[in-house]
Amino acid sequence: MQLTSPVLRDHQPIPGEYAFGLPDPQQHIVLGPNVNPPFDWDDLPPETRSLVLICYDQDVPTQADDVNQTDRLVPADLPRTDFFHWILVDLPPEPAQILEGEFSKGVTPGGKPGPEGPHGTRQGVNNYREWFASDPAMAGIYFGYDGPCPPWNDSIVHHYIFTLYALDVERCPVEGFFTGPEVLEAMAGHVLDQASITATYSLNPTVPA
Repeated sequence: MQLTSPVLRDHQPIPGEYAFGLPDPQQHIVLGPNVNPPFDWDDLPPETRSLVLICYDQDVPTQADDVNQTDRLVPADLPRTDFFHWILVDLPPEPAQILEGEFSKGVTPGGKPGPEGPHGTRQGVNNYREWFASDPAMAGIYFGYDGPCPPWNDSIVHHYIFTLYALDVERCPVEGFFTGPEVLEAMAGHVLDQASITATYSLNPTVPA
């Protein structure tokens, strides 16, 4: 099983076109194009009946005290946790691709609608729901793809893992509004194979992506 992308290279920076946030010399960060990247896949197990695509950042700070604070850095040794950026289920094996911008174009304050997505897919709630919970202008339920936007003062580069799972069921066994961890739990025992691409991103100009 293979997962490829014409715009992402393993352990190489994600182009800004696919980011939620872009670096800015005056404001530190501005909203980005937030376009979902394209993907292709091949060599699926013959028994594959549907696919799941999940993207998460494994380097999110577990404490927000220093996040985006002037004259401070998020310490490299701070414990990190997962932040889910895209949870896509019930993806048909054919056509064997996701097109650029097919699921996301631009930042939607309050989040994009869901869970229903294109081609009979369903999309989970990403962790921007929690991130913007206290921001009246941005608070909401964030379905679908929202790209990288790590702290602009983080001392480490962030890693974004895109994983495609081949399932032996046509419908992923989750209902209603669902999250990344809920999908991972629900599809246990149904995964035939999987393939991943890990890309990087940083908003800190002193930290090479």
